[in-house]
Amino acid sequence: MVRQHDPGDIREGLSPTATGAVGDSFEEFYAANFQALTLQLYAYTADVGQAQDAVQEAFSRAWARWDRLVRYERPAAWVRAVAMNVVRNRWRRLRAARAHARYRQEQTVEGPGPDRVALAHALAGLPETQRRAVVLFHVADLSIADIAEQEGVAPGTVKSWLHRGRAALAAELSEPRTEDPHV
Repeated sequence: MVRQHDPGDIREGLSPTATGAVGDSFEEFYAANFQALTLQLYAYTADVGQAQDAVQEAFSRAWARWDRLVRYERPAAWVRAVAMNVVRNRWRRLRAARAHARYRQEQTVEGPGPDRVALAHALAGLPETQRRAVVLFHVADLSIADIAEQEGVAPGTVKSWLHRGRAALAAELSEPRTEDPHV
């Protein structure tokens, strides 16, 4: 039989007592309760790693509040409630991510064609300044004046880079290529 969660069970363990203390140090409390809480969370999650992570997270939160938590009648109930909340929050995030993935359409994009590959190869063979000038002018659509300002050179220098870069590209792209079938 599955027992329904009764909020009163948790609240009872979370209330400070009139007399106060558990009497143990945090290290003793941890050692006495970690295994039992991990087993409980394992039964809840059916995943040992997830159970251990949730209990460890709950204990780290308990350690930060130990001065108050030590006065609770059942501090282990507080740790258990926090660990269960950690698991539930992870499940909520996972459920939201899965829902998002269902609505997200995977798009298949074709690889670059032979012309684009040849152009990329030819651009890679240019000196850096010429390649940058060609890309900024033709791809980024910057003016010669904008490129000159960005590069810190005279506009005539940019025109020279463009002229040399275009000439090298034309020569590289117009040559018939012989492919080695063994490469």
